[in-house]
Amino acid sequence: MASPKSRPRDGYPGRALSLILVVAVVLVATMFATGNKTPRLGVDLAGGTTMTLAAKTSSGSTTAVDATSMNEAASIIQQRVNGTGVTEGTVQVEGGNNLIVTVPKGTNTQQLEELVGTTAKLYFRPVLATAQQASAAAAASAAASASASATPSKSATPTASASSTVKATGTSTAKPSPGKTQGDAVTGDLKASGSASAKANDKATATAKATATAGATPAASPSTNPTTKSVTGATSGTVPASLTTAFNNLDCTNTDANGQAAALAGADDTVNQDVVTCEQNAPGVYTKYALAPVAVNGTDVSSASAVIGQSGQWQVNLTFNSKGSSEFASTTAKLYANVSNPPTDQFAIVLDGQVQSAPAVDQGAITGGTAQISGSFNQQSATALANQLSYGALPLNFSMEDVQTVSPELGGQQLQAGLISGAIGLALVILYCLLYYRALGLVAVASLGVSAVLTYSIMSLLGGAIGFALNLPAVCGAIVAIGITADSFVVYFERIRDEVRMGSSLRPAVQRAWPRARRTIMVSDFVSFLAAAVLYFFTVGKVQGFAFTLGLTTLLDIVVIFLFTKPLITLLARTKFFSSGRPSSGLSPERLGARSPLRDSRRRPTAPKEA
Repeated sequence: MASPKSRPRDGYPGRALSLILVVAVVLVATMFATGNKTPRLGVDLAGGTTMTLAAKTSSGSTTAVDATSMNEAASIIQQRVNGTGVTEGTVQVEGGNNLIVTVPKGTNTQQLEELVGTTAKLYFRPVLATAQQASAAAAASAAASASASATPSKSATPTASASSTVKATGTSTAKPSPGKTQGDAVTGDLKASGSASAKANDKATATAKATATAGATPAASPSTNPTTKSVTGATSGTVPASLTTAFNNLDCTNTDANGQAAALAGADDTVNQDVVTCEQNAPGVYTKYALAPVAVNGTDVSSASAVIGQSGQWQVNLTFNSKGSSEFASTTAKLYANVSNPPTDQFAIVLDGQVQSAPAVDQGAITGGTAQISGSFNQQSATALANQLSYGALPLNFSMEDVQTVSPELGGQQLQAGLISGAIGLALVILYCLLYYRALGLVAVASLGVSAVLTYSIMSLLGGAIGFALNLPAVCGAIVAIGITADSFVVYFERIRDEVRMGSSLRPAVQRAWPRARRTIMVSDFVSFLAAAVLYFFTVGKVQGFAFTLGLTTLLDIVVIFLFTKPLITLLARTKFFSSGRPSSGLSPERLGARSPLRDSRRRPTAPKEA
């Protein structure tokens, strides 16, 4: 019986080569599929947008517009627009009450305005009462859509349909509050009875592993506002006497009363009082709320991060500090006691005066100190909200005064000169490798090519993923990395040539040289990466771009030398051209001055035998 083939002494280099080539193809394909075909350039190379923000204090705030509050606001906005340190966003204080925000070309101006202008005051408030409200046009459109899709029986009682997911982490289990779409659910609630607590969560919805029950007591027929011709559905819950007038008069369909004006009753500044405010569920469709005083303050959120949840949708994960965890558990326990009386079993997540979601607790207190905000987020909106919550609320409110487009600081000639110098440096490295190592130098050229493909594709993808902007210092980091990568090849090649000089044949020489060369390469790259990490974490501005690029290319050097250069040399050592030591191969024993193993062993003295 034939024995199975033993594993070759030099392994299976074809597997490693296949792996890195597949990775390169996948990265390039992803680059074209996502539309990120080129790296995103920084302000100094491609220009950008400059926004002027004027500071003002919010109503009832005791914070003055002074140097301290301006510097604090500048620091927070700097972290928001440049949280990773490589997006090239800068913030400067100008005069006594202006901030100048500069971002690279291609940044979405509307999203930037929301990012820098949002104060990010987050509160968790118990819900006292809710009512559905829609513009006349939205109600008519929903009614037409509902009548066209189905004809309900006269005895049927319309109920809200689920439209989005609300969940949270904690020790208790919770389900989402029923969503309310602009179709049948909205029409049914505005025409007849239904759940006043049901609502559409087409905006970002929050988590607390919560569920809302769609079974509120039917109330009076909906009313129509003669001024704006909006339609208001039945009120669920009890509106406090102090808020009755404000609740009845609040028209969420009035754009002046939505957004910031939706907090007219103090949703931002009056944390110890009942308030009324709105949530936009869909175009023209809203829920207005009567809310109790703040139960948990957003300042007790210790961290926030944008991640992809189990459902495959983007969400924002929140972690509370010890105070916030205790208050959140206590609040959800009280709400659970009202599970049979919606909407008083709900709590609203209020961001800058607007409700983001109002899930209900139906399975006990939520402990553990974590929660989620999930719903119709995309990557940009989830990241923006996470940055706002992570870096804190602004001490001041800001109004947009001016938006201008700025030209590149360096100009086309300087950029062209930098690229030419980089090309010259790369050409000199390639020329040196070919002249000194001959055919073996082609391995270095191929390795540099693979490294270039990986670096270019990753930088292009990072531009779309995290906003990485390639400024001139970052370009310098990439040019420096050429020398680091070439140095790794030289170390390995010289180890192989040393083994050949000692009289070893090529295949054993390749294997013996690798452990020593690997150790040297790892130490060298570790030092480079450590320097890049120190620069990245302890500097700001453009130096971080240099450090990020240097660290990235150093890591890619290790990947290329392990998965491409070494396996390729192993395969070439099996060929007749290299193993026979031809002069043009760069590994000729005669040209390297190799010693004969037999002659060397005769001349080498032997140790005396022990008695």
